[in-house]
Amino acid sequence: MTELPPKELPQIDLPSIDTDTLVEERPDIRTSDGDHDRFAHYVKKNKIVESAVTGQELTALCGKKWVPGRDPNRYPVCPECKKIYDGLPGGDKPSDKK
Repeated sequence: MTELPPKELPQIDLPSIDTDTLVEERPDIRTSDGDHDRFAHYVKKNKIVESAVTGQELTALCGKKWVPGRDPNRYPVCPECKKIYDGLPGGDKPSDKK
């Protein structure tokens, strides 16, 4: 058997690559189990800060207990919390997600 000489690959001009790295910031949009039933719940603002410091569980107006760890702006307002909040004195004012 005769061996064939190796073929020479064509030269390709590649664009120059800088050594700096460009980092594109993107919001975390990954979901996990249970995200389909997640809502932004209403709680007292001072309790949110307290929970952030201590890691203590919160109780929303609707009764849900959890330790906040996600951006509430990613989820719709809990309909039960909203209904309760709107029934409170002064609850009909525009409000923030909490």
